[in-house]
Amino acid sequence: MKLLLKLAWILPAAALLMGASNSLGGGVPAAVHYIGHEKVSTVMADAAAKGGPIVSDPGLIVLAMRREAGEVEYHDRTNHVFILVEGEATMVVGGTMVNARRTAPDQMRAPSLEGGVTYHLTKGDVITIPAKTPHWFKEVPTKTVAYYAVNMDGE
Repeated sequence: MKLLLKLAWILPAAALLMGASNSLGGGVPAAVHYIGHEKVSTVMADAAAKGGPIVSDPGLIVLAMRREAGEVEYHDRTNHVFILVEGEATMVVGGTMVNARRTAPDQMRAPSLEGGVTYHLTKGDVITIPAKTPHWFKEVPTKTVAYYAVNMDGE
């Protein structure tokens, strides 16, 4: 809970520091965003059901997420920063997607990966994933993992 409260202060401060000027995307906010800790807490609580945006700007999206193990994801232009706030997960990053299929113009999914690097993620961990890098929440022993996802579009 202390980590969640700290993040409730850090994320809005980061948004303020990053974006006082207009932008055409590329991971830089188009405006200043202040998101109070009450809203951040509400969005994270709602993440148990559906997740949701905290900041939504061209090229920059901050989401509160909760998920189970799932499919491999690959994004042509989206860079991620995941900040875990609850639970634990085994994430595999890199490697070769098995039976990949395009699910959107800039995204692919697959049921599994061959190879890659395995990370055991727990509350308080941060992992960055560049665009064009397969990543997979392979196992979630706590049934779900809650995290903030900072998604920045690259060129």
